[in-house]
Amino acid sequence: MAQTPEPPRRKDRANQTLRDMVLSLLALLLIIGALLFFNRGCSFSPGTPEADPATAPTVDLRADLGRAARGVDFPLRLPEVPAGWRANSTSTSPVEPVSVVVRAGWLTPARFVQLSQSAAPAADLVRVETGRESGPVGEIEVAGTKWTVYPGRRDERAWVADFAGVRTLITGSGTEDEFRALASALPASTPLAAN
Repeated sequence: MAQTPEPPRRKDRANQTLRDMVLSLLALLLIIGALLFFNRGCSFSPGTPEADPATAPTVDLRADLGRAARGVDFPLRLPEVPAGWRANSTSTSPVEPVSVVVRAGWLTPARFVQLSQSAAPAADLVRVETGRESGPVGEIEVAGTKWTVYPGRRDERAWVADFAGVRTLITGSGTEDEFRALASALPASTPLAAN
């Protein structure tokens, strides 16, 4: 009687060697590498992230704040900022329960400064702009105007002052000199016409 040959035995996974696993891993890495190479799907950049200020948007503050002035019931100011500052943001949002806040932001040579203006009480404006309900931590006088200092978001701070019934808040990552530059420019600025 002729014996039928037995089919070859399949290797049991438990019997696979380190060599088998390394070869499988190399095959997968080659496939992934080929996909990434042909799709240019990722990049490697060790170290901290870097932002190029030249790629940030630029806005026309006079036009944007002019439009915002037509929609609010308080006068808005557009201060003259130092050369080298670039306007890059504006926005408007509610301050509950009865007012709105109009924001303008500038990129300074190395940082960011934001001016917020509202008819809301100072405590409400600080809460909306800093995300905190904390009390003041000090006062500072700039160009004859008394500013109340509050803690801001992260390691930022917020300065608040009144100009003819309008609460004005400066915040951002700017230096104290940059805050002072913006704060001293505000009293000299005239309110925008609400055409």
